[in-house]
Amino acid sequence: MQEMPGTHRQITKTPRLQERYQKTAIPALKKDLGIDNVMALPRIIKVVLNVGVGKIATDQKKVETVVQNMTRMTGQKPIVTKAKKSISNFKIRKGLGIGVVVTLRGPRMYDFLDKLVNVTLPRVRDFHGLPLSAFDAQGNYSISFREHNVFPEIRSDELDMLHGLQVTICTSASSAKEAALLLRQLGFPLQEENA
Repeated sequence: MQEMPGTHRQITKTPRLQERYQKTAIPALKKDLGIDNVMALPRIIKVVLNVGVGKIATDQKKVETVVQNMTRMTGQKPIVTKAKKSISNFKIRKGLGIGVVVTLRGPRMYDFLDKLVNVTLPRVRDFHGLPLSAFDAQGNYSISFREHNVFPEIRSDELDMLHGLQVTICTSASSAKEAALLLRQLGFPLQEENA
């Protein structure tokens, strides 16, 4: 069976961020939250990357470019989401590809988050930390990127268009405070509360 290059790779060892969670974050979270049961501690469940193609939805070649970019960034082939109904004011027909989404879990998720924290975020211009206001009440965290070229897999010499994307980190935390403690333990550069 022929595999598409860049979509699948054999992961043989535990990702760095997963090891950090097991060795450093779990003991710290037990102490900070006063929870002894490891299964009750907050953890990252999945990471969802989403691109709304918007104005370029009618140009299938550009949508395919977005799909290729997402495949490079995540190592996993994304799903093109289709419009459920036609909206003439927005020039959207039923069945037209209007978004591209990838859901990461397991080792691939930890690899992506490690790259996000240590490589991608430092490449963002005028980056002063992640705002605490991006947590929702359930403990999920969303990061928006205006341009996808901050990811190291995107080469500037073969860049024909820029698009933004949103990364949502879904956690099992019951509140934004618990999720913030979890992400801080994993090395996420969150801003201080008074900032």
